[in-house]
Amino acid sequence: MNELQKLYPSMDGNKVQREELLSYFKTVITKVDELKDPNKLTLGEMPEYTVDYYNRLIHQADIPETGTPMDEVIVKLLKLVEGHRYVNRNYVANAAPLPNIASIIGNLIMVLVNGNNLWDVEGPAAAAAEVEITSMLSKLIGYDENLSSGYTTWGGQGAVFNSLRLAIARYSPDSNQKGVPDNLYCFCSELSHYSLYKSVEATGIGVENMIRVKVNRDHSMNLEDLKEKMGHVIEKGGVPLYVLATMGTTDTFGIDDMEGIKRVTEELEVKHCLSPVYIHADSAMGGMYTFFNEYDFKSNHLKLEESVIQVLKSYQQKFKQIKLADSMVFDFHKLGQTPYITSLFLVKNRQHLKYVDLDEEETPYVGNRGYGNYHTGYTIECSRMGSSLAIYASLLAFGMEGYQELLANYIRVNMKFRERLVEEISNVVITNEKSPITTFRFYPEKIKWNDEWRGSLTVEEIMEINQFNDELAEVMSVYRDTVFFGNTKKQCLVEALNTDKRVPIYTHKFFSISPYTTIDEVDRYVDFLKGHLEMFKKTKMVCVN
Repeated sequence: MNELQKLYPSMDGNKVQREELLSYFKTVITKVDELKDPNKLTLGEMPEYTVDYYNRLIHQADIPETGTPMDEVIVKLLKLVEGHRYVNRNYVANAAPLPNIASIIGNLIMVLVNGNNLWDVEGPAAAAAEVEITSMLSKLIGYDENLSSGYTTWGGQGAVFNSLRLAIARYSPDSNQKGVPDNLYCFCSELSHYSLYKSVEATGIGVENMIRVKVNRDHSMNLEDLKEKMGHVIEKGGVPLYVLATMGTTDTFGIDDMEGIKRVTEELEVKHCLSPVYIHADSAMGGMYTFFNEYDFKSNHLKLEESVIQVLKSYQQKFKQIKLADSMVFDFHKLGQTPYITSLFLVKNRQHLKYVDLDEEETPYVGNRGYGNYHTGYTIECSRMGSSLAIYASLLAFGMEGYQELLANYIRVNMKFRERLVEEISNVVITNEKSPITTFRFYPEKIKWNDEWRGSLTVEEIMEINQFNDELAEVMSVYRDTVFFGNTKKQCLVEALNTDKRVPIYTHKFFSISPYTTIDEVDRYVDFLKGHLEMFKKTKMVCVN
């Protein structure tokens, strides 16, 4: 048994075991650092991903008969890391962060104390951190911290699911016992994340009762279409239960008009004597920009450029309205630069949680005889990781100004990228508003973006341009070890001449997500695109001839 005890941290904090554990940490960090190359995106050498790669892993995997020495365990772990993408200056594809050091330390503490964040007796460190960050971020967005509540969950998806669960139970308190009514409807932008799709499936509302709303050219929800579609539901006896307001769409950073959505729902509530419609702000992508809600652009103490200020001013107007939502989410593991998964679901009125809380007799082993009144029987999880510690550490380390500087740089780099892209490439168009994301579309010859947006092209013409972009993305993906751009097959939907269905637009995506992505790197990104575009066009000409 003494040998097995050596596989654990010490019980008494003795120096020998501490030094041994630290030596393992040092080895891992040193070896990972040795795999880094600032000119590559991946760590070390890429594994040979043949067709049977995972089958080979299946066949060779066996539990060892006796324990493997720790040094060998570390070697095997580091072997798995080889070829893993590392978010340095070469990664501009998606909202996958490079975790900051404070958040890594917060995560380490979470692992070392291994609390279950369901109850403060089992996880007092994370419970206290969760209460504090809930208060901090409630104050930031304009919720009353004395009335609000929040808890960490499994990403933006977890927040959407939990908010829909709250909406159902608030409207129909006996639904937890008798099941979900079959006349409930949810509404979202046609560009919203698929989280709601998965949530209406999981809650039993059903995908057919999820209504997609058209978007404006800035990719925000069209309020007239929302009002019209909610009206149709009411006319046929349905109940408009829930609206998902997207505060920063995944691909284009479109921001819905929260104030306008609230106005539409309240007008319909009064007109048709409806129960309040639940509004959840899916701010997983954009929520961090609430850090500018109280920024004084006149004094501008961070000395931000005027072009950046103009973008952030427009954000301030939009994100100040997030306080109108019944709930929202902060996905720190996106623009907050913390490890997966660090998401905080915020509820405006904590009293609403009673609708989904378990009866005390259902949980006899948790929640009673606690240190305080903290328990989270209202969460779906019975075991919750203490990811609040990573968020807490980041908020302390960065502060308001640190996050403001980081977020402003995302805008700065994107603006420079847009400028250089259209200067250097004649057959490209930017397809979204100024934001921390740039979506762009190439054309075989003449730019036809305005024609596509007006619905002046046929399906075949649009799909031909889509195919051009899809094939180019495939070519560039081969070289993503050098620069990794993102792409999407649903940047937006447009009308076409010869169909009643809206047609998706394919684009490429530049996402500034690393602190090492600076304006000094922009020319290199554009040169990469320009070179591969020219190579691709030559290849296509050879194939045609």
